[in-house]
Parts: sequence; structure tokens; C-alpha cells
Amino acid sequence: MPVLRTSEPEGQDEILPRPWARKAAAVRKAGRIVALTGVILPLLMIGGMKFTAVEIEALRPLIGGTPWLAWMYPAFGEAGASYVLGVVEIATALLLIASPWSTRAGVAGGALAALIFLVTCSIMVALPIWEPTLGFPALGPAGQFLIKDIALLGIALVILGESLNRLNKSAT
Repeated sequence: MPVLRTSEPEGQDEILPRPWARKAAAVRKAGRIVALTGVILPLLMIGGMKFTAVEIEALRPLIGGTPWLAWMYPAFGEAGASYVLGVVEIATALLLIASPWSTRAGVAGGALAALIFLVTCSIMVALPIWEPTLGFPALGPAGQFLIKDIALLGIALVILGESLNRLNKSAT
């Protein structure tokens, strides 16, 4: 069972000469594994960091400076907000780990990951992400930290879409 399915029709590789078709399939399979791993590892590692004083402090300007996230501090406190985010990130990673075997885990994990990365990408709208002395397109520290989430959002949407497709096919 593939880790991530492509939207290409079955047999798409057949237009390539036979040796290239096998290589293309192997590269695509490796890419799927790397993409899924590339979403899971940051969620697990950064999610685990949410339970440390270092990360609680690092989140202060990100959460406090974003109007649509600032509500978390009055609701949970600084440490509590960090813990909630950590639990959500780790739970999402676990769902994504299960996604190759469970379509529903893929749908839930893909949706949660997409939401997580959509929120983190939205922080770039609220915070100054450009290096003040150089301006656009030079990224400052916040921009360097957040810019990768655009790619992670894309992978999460692919996982969600492919899981929904698998769910639809299993229902018919």
C-alpha cells in the first residue's frame, strides 16, 4: 500500500520505456515515504518541544503577536497553550503514521496537519517576517522558521486528498 498516492491514472508510467517506468515508480515511492516522513518528524519533534520552557518562551511572540491565536493565553496560560499545541501536533503525527494502513487516520491526520500548517502559515501575515535591514525577499528569523510550512501544508493537503479518495473508493 503506497504511503501517498499520486493523482496520476494507473498505468501512467507505461508510456515510458520499461526500464524507466520501474525507476520512475521507485523514485515516486521513495518520494512518498520522504514526504510523509517530512511531515511526521517536525510534528513529533516540535510537538515534543512544546512541553519545554524553551519552546514556551519561543512561542510567546508568535502566539501573542497573532490576533487569532492570542486568545489561547487567557484560555490556557502560556504553558497550557504550548501543551495543547504539543498534544495536537503529536496526535496528528500519530494519525499520519497510521495513514498508510488506515484511510480514516489519513483523513483525520491530513485534515489536522493541513489546519496546523495553515495556521502557522497565517502567522506570516501577522508578524514581520522580512529581515529589517534588507527587506523583501530576505527572510528574518520568524520567516526562516515559518516558510517551510508552505511545503508542509501542501503535503498535508495531498495526504488529505488522497485519503479522501481512498475513502470514497472503499465506500463504492
